[in-house]
Amino acid sequence: MEIRRLVFASLFAVAGVSGLTACSHHQQEDDGGDVDAPQSPDSCSGLSCFQVDCTSKGLPPTSISGTVFAPNGTLPLYGVNVYVPINDPGPLTDGATCDRCDAGLPGGSLVQIKTDEAGHFQLDDVPATGNVPLVIQIGKWRRQVVVPNVAACQDTSLTTTDTTLPKDHTQGDLPHIAITTGSADALECLVLKLGIDPSEFTNNSAAGHVHLYQNPHTPTDSKGNMNPGQGAIKFKAGWPGGDGALFGDATAMWNDPNALKNYDIVMFSCEGGQYPTTKPQTALQAVHDYADLGGRVFMSHWHNIWVGGEQGNAAHGLADWEQTATFNFSAPQDQENTIASVDESVPKGQSFAQWLVNVGASTTRDQIPITGARYTLPSNNAAMSDRRVYLDQSIAAVNGHVSVQDLEFTTPVTAATDDRCGKVVFSDMHVASGSSSNKTVPFPNGCSTTDLSPQEKALAFIFFDISSCVGQIF
Repeated sequence: MEIRRLVFASLFAVAGVSGLTACSHHQQEDDGGDVDAPQSPDSCSGLSCFQVDCTSKGLPPTSISGTVFAPNGTLPLYGVNVYVPINDPGPLTDGATCDRCDAGLPGGSLVQIKTDEAGHFQLDDVPATGNVPLVIQIGKWRRQVVVPNVAACQDTSLTTTDTTLPKDHTQGDLPHIAITTGSADALECLVLKLGIDPSEFTNNSAAGHVHLYQNPHTPTDSKGNMNPGQGAIKFKAGWPGGDGALFGDATAMWNDPNALKNYDIVMFSCEGGQYPTTKPQTALQAVHDYADLGGRVFMSHWHNIWVGGEQGNAAHGLADWEQTATFNFSAPQDQENTIASVDESVPKGQSFAQWLVNVGASTTRDQIPITGARYTLPSNNAAMSDRRVYLDQSIAAVNGHVSVQDLEFTTPVTAATDDRCGKVVFSDMHVASGSSSNKTVPFPNGCSTTDLSPQEKALAFIFFDISSCVGQIF
């Protein structure tokens, strides 16, 4: 059932610009007995001509069902839009865009639903006809399929093949992602474990959807000290996305607003320190403005400089982002393993908690065992940001620490809620449990091949959620 974008577009092209208008099929009036009989052609248009009133017949609705998975085909995903479009959804716009939920779904929707906390959906009242178009989408992740035949007043169940988000561009749409490596975390390994095809991992000179960048191994202070936090700098020999190719320079990307705008998501792996000379005020401002345009920013631990400013230098930072949280850069980082808690009071918090139980990340609701916990973020400003994961002292007294482990806010932070376009996530825990990134080890040789850990699953939820539109759609 899977189809490519041009084939999907041609389905609408042959049926007319305003949608599939094949009302000549079964144009008889509904006689109350034929469940295949559609609505009267005088009262319908396009695919709505094939919607059948099953309720009045005492029958179940005409439906399509399935479970949506991450590209790895094993991790079910919450909050993915599944819908029958009215018109051709058209191509997606590359790069940072203001994706507001209240703008509606591309192509409009005849019927729509979101996947639940088990990744499952049942889309009711779909047209009972052949070649029904279906869109599965969250942010710039999109798969388009055509269901060959949908029988009236019964369910048509889709296979995992049809409901798994695309691994590569031949299967559908993927966001353009930039990832900077660092020696203290390995976000690139988490994204690889989520199932994106190796051919999509390239440097910024190639056409892959995931571009890897190295943090600079250059003098980082006035004494000429080198940055010891450098992560992986090249691909291994024979890598499909670049045989031994070197990664680009992260500073050239995050210093350049035009370079940043090419990406839907940028991700910064912890380097083990802030290294502020590689992140001048011009870079902080460029990333800030990128998020305001609709970009998505995900950063771990010592990339707290982007949100909290430079340790010991109040002049180096972003004043409005600093209002979202309170940092303590000198707090001791003295306990790796702990139990983190989920805040169910924030948007999607209850669904996040239930999803973690469903995927086996939590054996006790609202609790996640984590490694690599860090304590630079004691608290957040609840009026400007949400804490998704935090340390509850009544559950895990971590040497007296109070800490927010995952923080999220929308941008521009000074704009009205309805005028915000971008998202920023800061993780104070190291994400890639079991994986490593080192300048002497080519990617992906430092990546663990074990199943996703509980905290990796938690960050996977946030990773796909950061792709989603800003605001609520329904």
